[in-house]
Amino acid sequence: MSSAKSPPVSPLAPQSQPDLPPIRGVGLATAQAGIRYSGRTDVLYVALAEGTQAAGVFTRSKCPSAPVDWCREALGSAGARALVVNSGNANAFTGLRGREAVALTAEIAAEAAACRPQDIFIASTGVIGEPLDASKFRGVLADCAGRTEDGASAWAAAAQAIMTTDTFPKLATRRTAIDGTTVTLNGIAKGAGMIAPDMATMLSFVFTDAALPQDVLQALLAAGTATSFNCVTVDGDTSTSDTLMLFATGAAGNAAVSAADDPRLSDFRAALDELLVELAQLVAKDGEGARKFVTVRVTGATSDASAHRIAMSIANSPLVKTAIAGEDANWGRVVMAVGKAGEPADRDRLAIWFGDVRVAREGARDPDYSEAAASAVMRESDVTVRVDLGLGDGAARVWTCDLTKLYIEINGDYRS
Repeated sequence: MSSAKSPPVSPLAPQSQPDLPPIRGVGLATAQAGIRYSGRTDVLYVALAEGTQAAGVFTRSKCPSAPVDWCREALGSAGARALVVNSGNANAFTGLRGREAVALTAEIAAEAAACRPQDIFIASTGVIGEPLDASKFRGVLADCAGRTEDGASAWAAAAQAIMTTDTFPKLATRRTAIDGTTVTLNGIAKGAGMIAPDMATMLSFVFTDAALPQDVLQALLAAGTATSFNCVTVDGDTSTSDTLMLFATGAAGNAAVSAADDPRLSDFRAALDELLVELAQLVAKDGEGARKFVTVRVTGATSDASAHRIAMSIANSPLVKTAIAGEDANWGRVVMAVGKAGEPADRDRLAIWFGDVRVAREGARDPDYSEAAASAVMRESDVTVRVDLGLGDGAARVWTCDLTKLYIEINGDYRS
């Protein structure tokens, strides 16, 4: 069993963590099951009130984990009564044993929650390819079910328990209203490496006391994901386990809403989108070995989709990312990334900025280029790379981080 490693906290970590308020109908507990780590919590159990509805967005990997398969199927059930998350073992590429481990986990959790196994949602994160001994959950989940809490410390502990190579817990909260009724949203996430869209190993769980039907939740979550977690990349590698779920307990008792485009949901939709963006940005800020948070903005593309693909080409380029790590205003690497994206681009219309400093335009270095001004931008902890293609109205923005030697050290030692 591995001892819990403590990599240095990312310099991009928030100076303080928010205190998440209680969500009616949600109770949390964490435990040490000894899945892989010693000396730290590695299990999160979330009790959900009867009638809770669930929505989910999952990895597009063709090699999904057993828990992802389980959750996809469980979404067709009548509701959700508990969530079980473990860290240290992804239960991915584990064949029949992996499926049996998920089924046993659901059985143990269902007994603890006094519900059906199909009302249990399960997520796992950690090493791929190693069998998960689900028998370790025996007793642990029942104990968790008997001591759930809903205060700020419980939310902080929950975010801590699902971490792997993360250097800080990721939490966010919003309060809004649906047709005059106050509702609350809390979210937690984990992720530092193997981060790329579709989804972008990344787990995130959002809880609200809003009363919303499953189809509305699903539509809202899918739309919010498109502009948040599907716009973040650390290393361009999509995990087998990516899971984003939204649970609504209904305890707020707001007026019934039957369509995602109902005007009464405008404030809720905005709050959910903001919360998802905040969590996605925290993932990028905790990218393995990251020292700089990078925003890539692309305008002037032939379409938004084209702009997004170009932005991802820039954000995923090792040469761009290492230049940013070295604080080198090497705009030639950005030109390379635009050109290789396979999207419409015209060299002689291209303009590039680092921060507010334009470094290139019309196919050449900007005549007013200042190496000192560009270098000053690159020394900042937050760096924006902006590209205008001059071809249309398409626009996109994505977030990433730099690529440092520490990323190699972390991933070279991951299974050690």
